[in-house]
Amino acid sequence: MKMKIEHFALQVEDAAAVAVWYAEQLGFTVKRAADNGYPIRFVADESDDVMIEFYSKPAIEIPNYAAMDPLVFHIAFVCDNLPATIERLVAAGSLLVSGPKRSDNGDELAMLRDPWGLAIQLCYRSIPMV
Repeated sequence: MKMKIEHFALQVEDAAAVAVWYAEQLGFTVKRAADNGYPIRFVADESDDVMIEFYSKPAIEIPNYAAMDPLVFHIAFVCDNLPATIERLVAAGSLLVSGPKRSDNGDELAMLRDPWGLAIQLCYRSIPMV
């Protein structure tokens, strides 16, 4: 049996706004949107292989992402120019948490928080992992 990740889901305060920000700042595409009952957005990166589902269901508690250590939960993105991407994302409302730092294997990593507190890790891999 072959399995493939289709999406992972995050309960957020404003799914529509989060999806727009990820589309505008990270080049994602909104693949599906619905507002029947509660807002839900599926966004995909340029590979179209994995999606993030953002939803805002009133009956579900919104986690305090900003209070979580970024190493407990973060979304990692491959990035070819960390300094320029960091500058652009900070100008768009992100907060730089750490980095960029180069690891012993030559990878460069930076941790940010998007405007809703979700941790975003930017990765430049010396040897691509996927």
